[in-house]
Amino acid sequence: MKATIWHNPRCSKSRETLALLEAAGADVTVVRYLETPPTRDELARLYARAGMSPRDGLRTAEDGAKALRDATDDAILDAMAANPILIERPLVETEKGVRLGRPPERVREILV
Repeated sequence: MKATIWHNPRCSKSRETLALLEAAGADVTVVRYLETPPTRDELARLYARAGMSPRDGLRTAEDGAKALRDATDDAILDAMAANPILIERPLVETEKGVRLGRPPERVREILV
């Protein structure tokens, strides 16, 4: 099974999710999203596949998120693409779907 994780190695939940994927025997592509951020369109696609809104994927603890309190989904996607620290992590995609690994066990839903 192939999986892609948008990963921040400094994040414990991201590290736990990556370890879960590896333990499940997944062929994992690791994208360090702070260094190689997803495009706005890619984020929109990922959230749509996950059945979540961009607001659900917003890392609200970040200072920049406060300004997006009343923003549209389009504005949130623009902000995330411009400042990827605003993206909640980790996002995982397999052929079965996309999940936000919070908690990490949620990715089991999309493992084959």
